[in-house]
Amino acid sequence: MFTGIPAAALDFYEDLAADNSKAFWTAHKDVYDSAVKAPMTALMAELEPEFGTAKIFRPFRDVRFSKDKTPYKTAQGAVVRTGAGAGYYVQIDASGLYLGGGFYSGMPEQVARFRAAVDEEVRGAELIAILDKLRKAKFTVGGDQLKTKPKGYEADHPRIELLRHKSLVVSKSVGCPDWLHTKRAATEVRKSWEAIRPLVEWLAAVVG
Repeated sequence: MFTGIPAAALDFYEDLAADNSKAFWTAHKDVYDSAVKAPMTALMAELEPEFGTAKIFRPFRDVRFSKDKTPYKTAQGAVVRTGAGAGYYVQIDASGLYLGGGFYSGMPEQVARFRAAVDEEVRGAELIAILDKLRKAKFTVGGDQLKTKPKGYEADHPRIELLRHKSLVVSKSVGCPDWLHTKRAATEVRKSWEAIRPLVEWLAAVVG
């Protein structure tokens, strides 16, 4: 049963950022298992009936092609995928709770379908309304964007900023409120994901 994210989870990541080594990890793996992995697993199990099965990310970094060879991630994330490259996201790190969702990666044909939908008057207006509501709810709208207009679209298109997107996500840094360490945290994550649901469903319908 989920009872909250303990303060020990945030402390663990603060210490890991200062000493990202195998020696530290080995000495504190029991803290990771009990204060990070177990609560995140319980949280995802509680939300599964409403949003679907989550993937909890491994704590190890893939350093094969990175100049940064530190071996461990300094955050614990989980994603509920609603389609290829789309879904809901939650993360815990030293600063607290981070929530998000949307279309975070995709194949060129998916990006093309996204832009075609943005170009349509009805679909495009739907997306504008969804994002306006999310901004009012204190979500930040982001994602990878082209620096110039995409091929096939005019620079003065009324939704050119959205057309430039190669991915589209919304996010909110919640921090460390008192309720984070209680079972209310599940309720707050649920509320945020419910707010994001219209965007995720719009993207699922047009991107696939």
